[in-house]
Amino acid sequence: MLVFGAVVLVALLAGSRLLDYYVNWLWFGEVGFRGVFSTMVLTRIAQFAAVTVIFAGLVALTLAIAFRNRPVFVPVSGPEDPVARYRTVIIQRLRAFAIGVPLLVGVIAGLAAQGDWQVTQMFLHSTPFGTADPVFGMDIGFYAFQLPFYRWALDLMFVAVALCFVLSLITHYIFGGVRLTGRAGQVSVAARAQLAVIAGVFVLLKAVAYWLDRYTLLLSSDPNRVFSGASYTDLNAVLPAKIILLLISLICAALFFAAVFRHNLQLPSIAIALLVLSSVLVGAAWPAVLEQFVVKPNANEREALPIERNIEATRDAYGLTPQQVTYQDYSGRSDANPTAVRSDQATIPNLRLLDPSRLSKTFTQFEGRKNFYGFPEKLDIDRYKGRDGQVRDYVVAVRELDSNGLIGNQTDWINRRMVYTHGNGFVSAPANTVKGTLDEAGGQGGIPDFAAGEANIKVQQPRVYYGEKMAPGDYSIVGARDGERPREYDSDTEQHTYAGTGGVPIGNLITRSVFALYYGERNILFNGSINENSKILFNRDPSDRVQQVAPWLTLDGDPYPAVVGGRVQWIVDGYTTLENYPYAARTALEDATQDTLQGVRRLPNKTISYLRNSVKATVDAYDGTVTLYAFDENDPVLKTWTGVFPGSVKPKSEISPELESHFRYPEDQFKVQRELLTRYHVDSPGDFFSTTAFWDVPNDPTVGGAAQTRDSQPPYYVLAGVPRGDQQVGTRPDEVGFQLTSALVALNRPFLSAYVTVSSDPGSYGKITVLKLPTNNVQQTPGPEQMQAQFGNDTKAAQDLNLLRQGGQTTIDYGNLLTLPVAGGLLYVEPIYIERSNAAASFPQLARVMVSFGQKIGYAPRLDDALNQVFGPGAATAVPGGGVTTPASPGQPSQAAGGNTAPLPGELRGAVGGISDALNKLRAAQQSGDFAAQGQALSELDRAVKDFQSASSAAPQANAPAPAPAQPAPAPPAPGG
Repeated sequence: MLVFGAVVLVALLAGSRLLDYYVNWLWFGEVGFRGVFSTMVLTRIAQFAAVTVIFAGLVALTLAIAFRNRPVFVPVSGPEDPVARYRTVIIQRLRAFAIGVPLLVGVIAGLAAQGDWQVTQMFLHSTPFGTADPVFGMDIGFYAFQLPFYRWALDLMFVAVALCFVLSLITHYIFGGVRLTGRAGQVSVAARAQLAVIAGVFVLLKAVAYWLDRYTLLLSSDPNRVFSGASYTDLNAVLPAKIILLLISLICAALFFAAVFRHNLQLPSIAIALLVLSSVLVGAAWPAVLEQFVVKPNANEREALPIERNIEATRDAYGLTPQQVTYQDYSGRSDANPTAVRSDQATIPNLRLLDPSRLSKTFTQFEGRKNFYGFPEKLDIDRYKGRDGQVRDYVVAVRELDSNGLIGNQTDWINRRMVYTHGNGFVSAPANTVKGTLDEAGGQGGIPDFAAGEANIKVQQPRVYYGEKMAPGDYSIVGARDGERPREYDSDTEQHTYAGTGGVPIGNLITRSVFALYYGERNILFNGSINENSKILFNRDPSDRVQQVAPWLTLDGDPYPAVVGGRVQWIVDGYTTLENYPYAARTALEDATQDTLQGVRRLPNKTISYLRNSVKATVDAYDGTVTLYAFDENDPVLKTWTGVFPGSVKPKSEISPELESHFRYPEDQFKVQRELLTRYHVDSPGDFFSTTAFWDVPNDPTVGGAAQTRDSQPPYYVLAGVPRGDQQVGTRPDEVGFQLTSALVALNRPFLSAYVTVSSDPGSYGKITVLKLPTNNVQQTPGPEQMQAQFGNDTKAAQDLNLLRQGGQTTIDYGNLLTLPVAGGLLYVEPIYIERSNAAASFPQLARVMVSFGQKIGYAPRLDDALNQVFGPGAATAVPGGGVTTPASPGQPSQAAGGNTAPLPGELRGAVGGISDALNKLRAAQQSGDFAAQGQALSELDRAVKDFQSASSAAPQANAPAPAPAQPAPAPPAPGG
């Protein structure tokens, strides 16, 4: 029964694995990457077979030698001798043990080894870097591709030899070659010879390990050191010690082999003692003595050369070389006339007022349409041309299917899998204004090519079958018989039949049966609506699709949608990484990229020493087509992987100009680089060692100490003037660029030390500019936390915001605090959102804007008013698109205000007036100290806010925090936010 049960268990496991392989084979065929799947599978099979044969062969040889050289006569201690029973069992089933044990060991080893297929493929297709390490003169490719394979193979051999030693010892013991009688026991000549040879081979492998250890010194990282790579002690003590230990290992191996011809264990004992003693004295004691008495007293001088190498290697490995990073001095104080600053035409007209991490609920409120539609927790920023031909940045998102929102009969299998199959619409909001409605672009099935709004975005295919909100195990079955009425929900009046190339056909019984087993769902097999045209869509998350076809890539945590050629495309940034770059800083990828930003994927918990954004991937939101484009064609790691999977990555020349215009510099790469720039902007080894010139990533001052494992301020995408240092301020003042920016502060101090920005524009993509601010005691520029404190201490703002908080009816949410260089100074801008507390249908509304420049702070419902408070009125130029949504009186829920604001409907005007009256009564009651009147005023304010929300929900033309999707009518506006 046990044998039968084992057979059944193995069959079930094997069947499940084969089913997974077959489904994956079908899926890879759908996306056109079946060659990738075949290469992975064949590599795993070959590696499994090779390791299985090697381990099984070595174990079989070991057991055969031990058995053939067993003693002829073996004394038995008594009738109950357990060893004699084991010996009898083995002899009775000799063939089973002789074949079964090696095979079992080999299979286990093969299964463990096949998962490392990437190491083998990188070794077989290794590409030279053309750069040599500074110690051994080996090409960087040796450390990246070859050394990991040698270490992996050596570790396997260590395990194999150790296992052979143990099995040999057990076999000799069972068959009497090793007996535990007397004081020292007895070991036969054959047993002694075999064990000595195996031990000698193990020591020889140790000699090889010492040889490879020399190279791994250049990859070392000590948390107690400020730099990575081989230190002075490593080069002058550990490195010579490795050579000495290598020679001693060879001597010890010779002594073990000599024991084959001796009749005692004296020589092996001497070898073991010599190896242990030399490891302690030469490998540990001598380096420790040198470190304590030579290096530490003069570490700044002794470590100067290693630090210099570390700085150079880190800059090369992470793309921070002088060709890519420009440092400029920046005073942070402007001598320009305030009127001239206010008239800036590059940064101020494009000030981003909408925070994409705050507006998901606002988009859902006004563009969700149905309960099963939704938007991701974090929206995205991209740039498009408006109707006036000017490029602006927009908050963008697609209206996706959210299967978690299905309720009642909608969760029935037919509805869930065959009716509610897709989202519909691309929504955008001009980020520098909230004067208009959410823009909705569409184009099929009665949807207009362009709905009224700001953005000139045209979408011919707005339906979204692949998106970020698709659950990992979610699937849909699409397709109808010829002439059959469509059943997939598109709108209240229209249904759709999927006509894309995506999906695996399930028209035949065999494929239906496979997926019925795969998902454990019998309806797939018996549903009568599934026909010869039916397809099953799965693996629908854009990042998951790219990761499947390119398992060698590390993906950025924030894919974003863009309209390219009239279709919605998800753009996913792919990184090539390495763990072994000599002397380069080792970075914990997950920690370096984690900040307060929510709604993005966390990167894997691995340590890297090399990073390149080598691949730009796109996933079509309608048919799921995955396309990989080589973006850094000079990257040796990319060249290696394109050698492994030829034809899987398209050349950079095939990237269309329209697609390239939507490429953003990826956030996670920038986070790693800014973390490194806090240290590796320093050129002098002495200053690097002292760390006095180091910077730090500021804490996010807008989260209020929320429970985060890391509370770093995230970088922000902005459309702003190209940053220029003191010598260039005023030159080309109207040049605008789409940038990813971050402030940096002094180490463990809140003062601003630098402003880092990287361009996303095609002509200057990837060029990093670092504006270095004075950090002396005479001039210190406030950092984000200090500026947030100054905003909070502003009397007018504090009083107004406290009124909004009165009674717990409204919550205050600070948007992203932007730091922007303007005219030699620094402009700080922060939107403030209000939201109804404890209300199911509440959503953030932009209510106030805070601005600071120099020593002045502006706080107002409108951006124009806040800027005028700082710079004064007069020559102020109108901001394109008009300013910011918000109330006419303090605390009033926002309405679009600015250049060309649409009038409010009557009910909304009345609601706004009610809020204003209630606030006036509340102020009067507070000043008089009449608590009863305060309570009555708060009640009136509560009713007025509810009336405003009801009126705004019922008024389609009310002004909203801007966005553009795909539905027949213009999107209703969101008040203020």
